[in-house]
Formats: sequence, C-alpha cells, structure tokens
Amino acid sequence: MIPNQRQFTNAQCMYFPCHQTAEESTFNCLFCYCPLYALGEDCGGNFTWAKHEDIKMKLCDNCTLPHKPENYQYIMDKLTPEALTFPRFVDATQLTDIVARLCVQANIYLPGDVKDAIKKCQACETSPLAADTLNKLVENYTLAEEKEMPICQDTGVTCVFLEIGEQVHIRGNIANAVNEGVRRGYAEGYLRKSVIDEPLFSRKNTGDNTPAFIYTDYVSGDRIRITMVPKGFGSENMSAVRMLQPSDGMGGVTQFVLDTVKNAGPNPCPPIVVGVGVGGTMDKAALLAKKALLRPLHQRHPHEKYAGYEAELLEKINALGIGPQGYGGKTTALAVAIEYNPTHIAGLPVAVNLNCHAARHVSEVL
Repeated sequence: MIPNQRQFTNAQCMYFPCHQTAEESTFNCLFCYCPLYALGEDCGGNFTWAKHEDIKMKLCDNCTLPHKPENYQYIMDKLTPEALTFPRFVDATQLTDIVARLCVQANIYLPGDVKDAIKKCQACETSPLAADTLNKLVENYTLAEEKEMPICQDTGVTCVFLEIGEQVHIRGNIANAVNEGVRRGYAEGYLRKSVIDEPLFSRKNTGDNTPAFIYTDYVSGDRIRITMVPKGFGSENMSAVRMLQPSDGMGGVTQFVLDTVKNAGPNPCPPIVVGVGVGGTMDKAALLAKKALLRPLHQRHPHEKYAGYEAELLEKINALGIGPQGYGGKTTALAVAIEYNPTHIAGLPVAVNLNCHAARHVSEVL
C-alpha cells in the first residue's frame, strides 16, 4: 500500500496521494466521486455517515475543497435522499441558553390550558368562597405576567424533560449544559433557590438550584424538545406510590388515588392537577405520573378506556368537596391524566403525582 493511500483509492485522481493512512480497509474511498469526502483533521469539518449502494462512506458537513462541479452533480445523482443520513450537530451551549430562558418563563407565565381550566371552573362554581378564591388565582397569574414576577414564591426544583432525536449529536456534556442553564436562569430571574446538596445530615443549600432533575428520551428525527417544569414541594410532598396487588384491580387504584387526594387536603394548593402512573416498576410508575402532568389539561388519553377512567376519577375527586385552597366547593382538581406501562404478572404499581393550580411547564424545540 502506498503511504497516505486508502485501499481502493484511484491513483489517477488529481488529488492523489492525498488520503490519510487508515485501518478501515472495508471503507471504499469515494473521494474521486464525492466532493464532500472528509480528509480527517485536514478537512476541519464534522464527520457524518452515508451509504452509496452497499458502500459505507464518510462525509464532511462543510467541506470547502475545490472539487470539480461534475463530481458534485454525479454523487448527488447517485445518492437518493433515503440513502443519505446526515446527523445534526448541536452544541451543548445551545441547551444552556434555552434552559436559562425557560426557567424564567415557566415561573412567570402560566400555560394557556391551565388558565382556561381555571376560568371554566369559575363559571360552574356555586360556592361564593370558592368562586372568590378562583378569582384571586386569576388575579395572581395576571399580575405575575404584568409585573414579570414568579407566580409562586416556591420556584421549585427544576425538572427538565429532554426528547432527543436519534439523528442529533450533542457536542458537550448534556447534564453540565442543563445545570449551567438552571444556574444562570435562577440567578438572572431572581428565582428562589430551593435545592439542598444532601437530604439527611448537612441539608446545605447549593445556592443555585442545581442539580436539575433530568429525564431523557430518544425519539425519531433531528430535533430536541426541551420541557422545563419547576416543581414546587407543597404538591410534591403530597404525592405517593403504592405497590398494589393485581387482585386490587381498578377499585384499588381508584381508592388509592382518592385517599391520596383526601389526605393531601389543602396542602398542595388546590385546585390540583392529578397525574397517575400505572404499571412498570415502582420508579417507572412514579415517572409516568410526573409525565402525565405535562399533558394539556383538555386532552384525554388516546386509549378510550383510560380516557373514560380519567373522567370518572376527576368527578370523584371533585365530589370530595375540598375545593379551591381547601375552602370547599366543586373544584378540587382541574384535571386527571393517566399514563400506563406494561408490568409484571404479579404486580400493579401505582403512583399519584400532584401538582398545584400553578401547573407550570413550558417547552421549546431546538
């Protein structure tokens, strides 16, 4: 093999010998045909992969070498869009900037679906005290937006949900980038820092509301969806997990949900949003319950039976009479959302994650 020559390199190429020595003898060099072929460090670009018929090729995202125009046209004609796969590169600092902005936005602006649900309850509330309390909630979130101040003094722990497209490659450490965004957002937004470094002994405040609680899912596509959830602990403390027996069935789940809401009383600042996770394992059920809180309040579960069960639970919860802020009335909960997962034949894990009326969350797609 001639030095600096890949196997199958065309010795008649006007750029020969230009290829770095490599061990990947299975890679056919298509430099003479592909004007985007990467030259290792000399290229200065980002490597991606594509496939031409049965040949795997290494491409360069931003090659600026003076290749012949006819070569470019040739390779574009030979490679169909289905055959090309171009990973998208994202710098982790972009996550930092978005997270910092969303930290402030989520704490100030209540989502439209939550506002609509509160106003809808105003119209049907017959208790004067309950109606007045709902009016005050509307006044509170209206003032928060006008004055650009947090809806609640408990600006929570930061739960960050990331849906990362399988074609996305993030340069840098994701956790570090997210935590830097939280650190910056809570400082710039003058938001209360509530995270402690260790739960039993020192309980020392970290001073910047980090670390964030990060949940990552990989999905199809080349985008990243970032969802920021400031989770206050008035409602989080009232949440619960129980490992029911399969024989407990729907009746056992219903009783557990109602007992959790009843025991919580006014503590989670009702009207609440109730997230229920059913199935999986103990930890999976809890995560499902938290994810359920992200669903728009007017949106029912796509599974018909679960959608009906959500409506049934909501009716029973509101019949408890706890009402807005615990003052009584018809509006104990704004919505119930259920998410389920396959589980073991011997188990029926159930989790209930409560959220206060300030059901804060905001998303952005990168």
